[in-house]
Amino acid sequence: MHRILLIDDDAQLGPPLAIYFQRFELELTHALRPSEGLAQLAAGGFDAAILDVMLPEMDGFELCRTIRKQGDLPIVMLTARGDVMDRVVGLELGADDYLPKPFEPRELVARLQTVLRRRRSDGPGNGQAHGPLEFEGLHIDAARRSVLRQGEPVELTGTEFDLLHLLAREPGRVFSRDDILNQLRGHEAELYTRAVDIVVSRLRKKLEPLDCIKTLRNAGYSLALRKAPP
Repeated sequence: MHRILLIDDDAQLGPPLAIYFQRFELELTHALRPSEGLAQLAAGGFDAAILDVMLPEMDGFELCRTIRKQGDLPIVMLTARGDVMDRVVGLELGADDYLPKPFEPRELVARLQTVLRRRRSDGPGNGQAHGPLEFEGLHIDAARRSVLRQGEPVELTGTEFDLLHLLAREPGRVFSRDDILNQLRGHEAELYTRAVDIVVSRLRKKLEPLDCIKTLRNAGYSLALRKAPP
């Protein structure tokens, strides 16, 4: 059973959501304050986190940034009123997905299942995982979900790694934004093409000074690196 941590200061939200989550073999723990949530995350054992944007002590964006410094735990953010800027900022900080409030519990479960499924599909020991991919200056190990840039490790979020791995499996192929969204977030996710641009921009910065990702206007993105010689 996957363990999910909800960090939201609405005390009425957690108990009914936890009961609903049990139908889908998801165990929900509710923390009312960021400090409490961070302490529970530090203790380990969680597979994903749900963060509200409006929180005491620190807002959800700062909380997301703090969690991202510690690892690539999948994060779904709850954004008030579906504000587009909230979505953009959350994704720029490393959130894997977002859901506007008020939300349907079934949709939240679907978003969580999508990010957890992506993690399993490239996880260690999975038959779908590809062997290491070697390019000039870049090493991608799908089994360990690790990336080396010019021999130095690069910390990527789950979404950033999945995007890079998608492009690297077919270097030179142009993936449209819709192709990328369907591959990374599942067909049930609403299309939000701006999200792809945000993740690509973030990934490019982390892979500098390598010029890895090529943009083709009105077409999409492709990996521009040459494969390393055998």
